[in-house]
Amino acid sequence: MINRASQSRCFSSSSIFAAPALLFISLLLISPSASAQTCEKLADLKLPNTTITSAESVAAGAFTQRSVPSAPFKELPAFCRVTGVIKPTADSDIKFEVWMPASGWNGKFQGIGNGGFAGSITYAGLAGAVSRGYATASTDTGHATTDASWALGHPEKIVDYGYRAVHEMTEKAKAIVNAFYGAAPKHSYFSSCSNGGRQALMEAQRYPNDYDGLIAGAPANQFTRVLSGFAFNLQAMLNDPASFIPAAKLKAIESAALAACDSKDGVADGVLDDPTKCHFDPSVLLCKGAESDACLTEKQITALKKIYSGPKNAKGEQIIPGFMPGGETGGGGWASWITGMGSNRGLQFFFATQVFANMVYNNPAWDFKSFDLEKDTRLANEKVGPQLNATDPNLKAFKARGGKLILYHGWSDAALPPVNTINYFESVVSKLGRRDAEAFVRLYMVPGMQHCGGGPGPNSFGAAVTSTQSDPEHDMTMALERWVEQGVTPAYIVAAKRQGADPKAAPVRTRPLCPYPQVARYKGSGSTDDAANFVCMTEKR
Repeated sequence: MINRASQSRCFSSSSIFAAPALLFISLLLISPSASAQTCEKLADLKLPNTTITSAESVAAGAFTQRSVPSAPFKELPAFCRVTGVIKPTADSDIKFEVWMPASGWNGKFQGIGNGGFAGSITYAGLAGAVSRGYATASTDTGHATTDASWALGHPEKIVDYGYRAVHEMTEKAKAIVNAFYGAAPKHSYFSSCSNGGRQALMEAQRYPNDYDGLIAGAPANQFTRVLSGFAFNLQAMLNDPASFIPAAKLKAIESAALAACDSKDGVADGVLDDPTKCHFDPSVLLCKGAESDACLTEKQITALKKIYSGPKNAKGEQIIPGFMPGGETGGGGWASWITGMGSNRGLQFFFATQVFANMVYNNPAWDFKSFDLEKDTRLANEKVGPQLNATDPNLKAFKARGGKLILYHGWSDAALPPVNTINYFESVVSKLGRRDAEAFVRLYMVPGMQHCGGGPGPNSFGAAVTSTQSDPEHDMTMALERWVEQGVTPAYIVAAKRQGADPKAAPVRTRPLCPYPQVARYKGSGSTDDAANFVCMTEKR
């Protein structure tokens, strides 16, 4: 399923790994490794292609982000905050921040990724990491807007967004950490989701020496094909107004899918443990009389089937997988991403039009109705695939340096197709062999979780660094650290469903997340809301 032809030139030489390693060594040499510097003195630090714009000591307590003054980050430790700009090319403008605990540094570095089109520093990630003792860094990836208008006529900015900014941030941040503490980080980690998951895979593929451990959630690694899938969905519903599926009908669709498949995993709990085994036929919803929110017309059924199956080319080859049944409703569900609500079109419309208008066609007036599946998918792959797609399965260099990678994806994701992440995992297995691949890569599929979180299933499992983490059996971040630092391979990770948004609230349901291809199965007795009553096992797919 993965088209690597357009990317082969990007991975054909080992020099792509050698050059960054030499640069990083040079950065350490120009940093004062013998003794630490005061925070404010870091403003004088000289780094290649970099200007340090500020270095300030921040007192313990609350930190207020200037762009969101009403929502300060509270209970933070005292830390050193360094801001800067990196310009690897004349058109680059990569802003970044490094936060370092004034005391109690755990000796580690945590890189923070970005969702969507980035365009801002991920302050929540910085706050979570510094509160747990990490030196940490984030970048805006080279622009300050959350749409893709910055890409129009700026190919170097697309490279910065695609992969260069995170790597540059990582190198410069490590040099700053070394200068501040008088010692380099003992271990380096990166965790993020969505576009941030794509960033993590870019690091593993292009810069395997940057990080010891990576967490890539719901990665948009098939970037150009994902956007083609978005345009395909738009045309399925909007080319003919009669095919449009109103958000008000999503509840009926989800209920019918759950009625058909929920109990097949042994527990009727409103969550499908493996939706690929749900052979739900939307035709059961065909309106028998007058149309209502409880039924679908023939044209709506046709559109729904297209969204479930995903786009294919003239040869019947899958371009990108479709979306799963049984998770259509909820705040982060189809109304947010696919169908939209009322006059507001879904986020798939936003992302598809932004990418094809500003990155592929350089035409702000581009209309999705002109989208040609095969032609435009091919053009997108050729023009920006090498910069944006993180699909190379050859992770031998990352494995050889002792790197560890954890992938995860929610089965109810309406933004990025869950099966796409399975396909990438299997491509690594195919390239390296299952035994070698599973020695350093783990994939966890999360039943009932929407895009990077939310949804009816247990969705709290420490995928991001926060101040509320517990132990490696319940916390993916800590499981990764133990894997890297102690060689303990993760088994299952217990996920929790909590009442409301409070991460400290008691869980109302727990369930083991099993390393793919294993799935959690009920033992047959005890509460189905207790992970202890489930076992991980491998079933035929």
